[in-house]
Amino acid sequence: MLRPKIPTMPTPTGLITPPAVVEPTKVTPMPSSAPVAPAPSRPVVQLTPGTALAFVGAGTAVVLIVGAVLVSMLLAVAVTGTSVAVCAVVLRSLITADAKRR
Repeated sequence: MLRPKIPTMPTPTGLITPPAVVEPTKVTPMPSSAPVAPAPSRPVVQLTPGTALAFVGAGTAVVLIVGAVLVSMLLAVAVTGTSVAVCAVVLRSLITADAKRR
């Protein structure tokens, strides 16, 4: 009654055919008829003084924003640590004052 019944693997029914053999085909390279374009003599991206100034401004903005976020996170950790320390001192003084009264 409490013995589990293990299912048996079903046996295949019908005709069993062997798998088809796939033979590899030979790859023949195609001759290229398109002419090769010469390499450009000047760079594709040209930095003008305006774009260089924009890149410097964007980089400065990113550095300032990331710095402000990191400083605010550090300040939050410092404030939390200070408040936990103050709570610990208050609890300690309450416990010692209660123990002295007894």
